[in-house]
Amino acid sequence: MKSYFIGILFLVAVPLVAQKQDTLQAIKVEAKRGKIQKSLIKATNTTVLSSKELLKAACCNLAESFETNPSIDVNFSDALTGTKQIKMLGLTSPYLLIAEENIPSVRGASQVYGLSFTPGTWVESIQITKGAGNVINGYESISGQINTELLKPAKEIPFYLNFYGSTDSRFELNTHVTQKVNPHWATTLLAHGNMRVAKKDMNDDGFLDNPLGRQINVMNRWQYANPEKGWVGFFNARFMRDEKQTGEMTFNPNTDKLTTQKWGSEIMTDRFDFSSKIGYVWKDMPYQSIGFQNAFSSHQQDSYFGLRTYKIKQNSFYSNLIFNSIIDNTLNKFATGLNFTSDDYNEFVFSNDVSRRDNSVGAFFEYTYDNADNFSIILGGRADLHNRLGFFVTPRLHGRYNPWKDAVLRFSAGRGKRSANIFAENQAFLGSNRNFNILDTNGKIYGLNPEIAWNYGFGFLQKFRLFGMQSDVAVDFYRTDFQNQVVVDVVQSAQEVNFYNLKGNSFANSLQVEFNTEIIKHLNFRSAYKYYDIQTDFQSGTMQRPLQAKHRFFTNLEFETHIKDKGQQWKFDFTLNWTGKQQLPNTAAQLPDFSPAFVVMNSQITRTFSSTFEMYTGVENLGNYKQKTAIVGANNPFGINFDSSVVYAPVFGQMIYAGLRFKVK
Repeated sequence: MKSYFIGILFLVAVPLVAQKQDTLQAIKVEAKRGKIQKSLIKATNTTVLSSKELLKAACCNLAESFETNPSIDVNFSDALTGTKQIKMLGLTSPYLLIAEENIPSVRGASQVYGLSFTPGTWVESIQITKGAGNVINGYESISGQINTELLKPAKEIPFYLNFYGSTDSRFELNTHVTQKVNPHWATTLLAHGNMRVAKKDMNDDGFLDNPLGRQINVMNRWQYANPEKGWVGFFNARFMRDEKQTGEMTFNPNTDKLTTQKWGSEIMTDRFDFSSKIGYVWKDMPYQSIGFQNAFSSHQQDSYFGLRTYKIKQNSFYSNLIFNSIIDNTLNKFATGLNFTSDDYNEFVFSNDVSRRDNSVGAFFEYTYDNADNFSIILGGRADLHNRLGFFVTPRLHGRYNPWKDAVLRFSAGRGKRSANIFAENQAFLGSNRNFNILDTNGKIYGLNPEIAWNYGFGFLQKFRLFGMQSDVAVDFYRTDFQNQVVVDVVQSAQEVNFYNLKGNSFANSLQVEFNTEIIKHLNFRSAYKYYDIQTDFQSGTMQRPLQAKHRFFTNLEFETHIKDKGQQWKFDFTLNWTGKQQLPNTAAQLPDFSPAFVVMNSQITRTFSSTFEMYTGVENLGNYKQKTAIVGANNPFGINFDSSVVYAPVFGQMIYAGLRFKVK
């Protein structure tokens, strides 16, 4: 009842507080950048989410940062680990290039859990680019790019504290401490800890709805800036340890691990990262610069799922040298450079050694023409030599045209190529008793060929005033055509997951129609309808991709009162996501062929007491919708039909949370 009260309070309080605004006096009005920024002059179809947008929901890590944005679909990957996976243009995260400050970060061994290793409070902004990205950061991007910008020590406040707790027994603490060492150097220490301490089984299937666990995550970040001499630099070092325990409610790892007494799982991850970015801008030629990026990461995961063991350690090194300048004038710009990537995988699947080493070296060139008015185009290409993928070329194109005032038409096309890490990317199937079968053996990555796809599409954005208030409408359509794809087949058999090279066609069509407006002063309304047509030629025939809804609808209401002299303010947020029916994998008639449509609602209320202190409370899954059968064969977890990967809806149900934020400026 408490959660329904919070939801009703949001709907009732907004008009009451709005009416009260007319009587408020001595109100301080501050100009501020939008929480979501859409440019009319960029050639790429990029949406920027500011850190203020991330405060609108129970955003605890990067995987949970997209709940209030329609460009990204968020789903649970399985019924055991509580891990959220993201999709863009109907394709899962391996087809995205996910970067941290333009250095590829979530890839390989970290593909499934990596987004949960970046705390939300560390994020300054998130840039979401639809379609093929630029060529500077690599060749792997197919459906889009997500780049996260972290807090900058030179601009960060001296101290920040955030505490969060929820009814699913999850507690988090974030602290930031910043020191300006001298006029050129500044450093920030970012510390994050979270834990889930109590067992919950709200759907009464005998299994934990969310894992027990804890995480320690610490980053030390240094920034150097000397504008007089043209030098700038960032240096980051981070250590993270994450532990999860899931399985049956009565599972005890001390006595039941890797036995048939009780089904259980533990996932232990240690990660170390170091990165550096050094840049120089010519003093007399501000349009000319050179940058050098380097990053090393060591990611180690030791895990078991029932009787199955999975271990992987990935040591990666990435280096990128970039030179930017102009041709004759600033209407013609270019970026060129070299990069090198090395990935050393030590991987053991059910004690079978499938380790490998991947190395690639590449060169890129990107030309930009911008007439400084209504047209710009980016032509990019790169050539890479990879020890497994061979020599190949990656072309990319982005264009922008402004046909009239406050309107922009964008178009893009590009090719992407990647190695499918079939075990690291499909760990959800480890929580099942499906047999893993690789049906092709002639390729160089687990016997499979690399994935190759073309992505092309367009986006149209029109900004206007509706009844005097800021509004916009947008239409995006993108298509991805696979020349080759590693097909993950769970539709042919309920006891198998088969991996094989595409023999036929596979494509993904994505249409999004978005409408946003300010209904009254400070009351913002956002909505989007999304249509997906995603089909693959499986061995058993052409079918829609499992666990992908054809139709989705999103709406968000946000209201903020005026800010008073001392910073007092109320903030209200309500989000609704409707998801249509989804084709389900083969479960031997344990589940129907299609899931039902469902609605998930989230709400949050924030009270800012001053410019330095605020508290918030909210509800996720306000309507308490839960998937009826989250785990197939839960009553016999060592039987042939056991499968925890068939998740199309929330498992936990309603969750209430609260927290506080404190700043020292």
